[in-house]
Amino acid sequence: MQGRIVPANEAWIAEAGQMIRAGALVAFPTETVYGLGADATNGEAVARVFAAKGRPSFNPLIVHVSGIEQAVIIGSFSATARRLTEAFWPGPLTLVVPRHETAEVSDLVSAGLPTVAIRAPDHPIARELLKAANRPIAAPSANRSGHVSATRAEHVATDLGDSATLILNGGPTAHGLESTVLSLVGDTPVLLRPGAISIDTIEHVIGEKIDRATETGEHLTSPGQLRSHYAPRSRLRLNAVAWQPEDAVLAFGNVTQHPSRATINLSPSGDLIEAAANLFAALRALDESGAETIAATPIPREGLGEAINDRLERAAAPRE
Repeated sequence: MQGRIVPANEAWIAEAGQMIRAGALVAFPTETVYGLGADATNGEAVARVFAAKGRPSFNPLIVHVSGIEQAVIIGSFSATARRLTEAFWPGPLTLVVPRHETAEVSDLVSAGLPTVAIRAPDHPIARELLKAANRPIAAPSANRSGHVSATRAEHVATDLGDSATLILNGGPTAHGLESTVLSLVGDTPVLLRPGAISIDTIEHVIGEKIDRATETGEHLTSPGQLRSHYAPRSRLRLNAVAWQPEDAVLAFGNVTQHPSRATINLSPSGDLIEAAANLFAALRALDESGAETIAATPIPREGLGEAINDRLERAAAPRE
């Protein structure tokens, strides 16, 4: 059984807000990907998110808020953190900050850590839902854990069945790539996950270099840090310059055509923004082609290419 997809009009958003307050799960669009939302202050609701996704309990969730006024009730925001919120909120930037001991959000949201990941989404439906729910909303991407993220309402329905009481349909998401996650817990900002805002842009705003860190295993500080993540069922082969006719091909730029089971070009013109927006939908479509192998052609690592390559490397990693 698939979840109920409804139009994201005023009446359904109001209904969805009531459902969130009642402890139900609601899937909704953000400017990055679709999220599976629960009342962040309701431990049982948050547990249902983990159950619906089959998500490892040690992988923290992002808390979505309306803005800095709601965020500072949950976490401690330094001068640097506030400068970043002024520049990029609402928008696809998640900040990991020290969690207030008095914060009412569930411990499951932070996976028991003394930190919390927070962002203010820049999507009218997400923002109206936050207003209607009058709660901070814990929302990972609305897909099975480790699978390709959902960028359309029908992706959510296919992946999660009826786990979401409602799926608010806002059409395809704009970025198609999750938020950039930055830790501001220590003295130096640390990149935990590349995303829709490039690190160069962030460094320009704060006037300092950002360290890069990748954590795997049982102690994660951020969503999206598992080594095997965003994985299709087909085996993914990176930096391919040749392939077999039975392979599916994830192409980028001006690629010489060879026979394949299926080919999708993320951006024939070599536009990384277009490629990012198309990435997850393309992986899903190629996965459904029945090919045992998806051959991904090289993608530059500058700008959003860093985040795209990060997702592809996680998708190609051995399953954990």
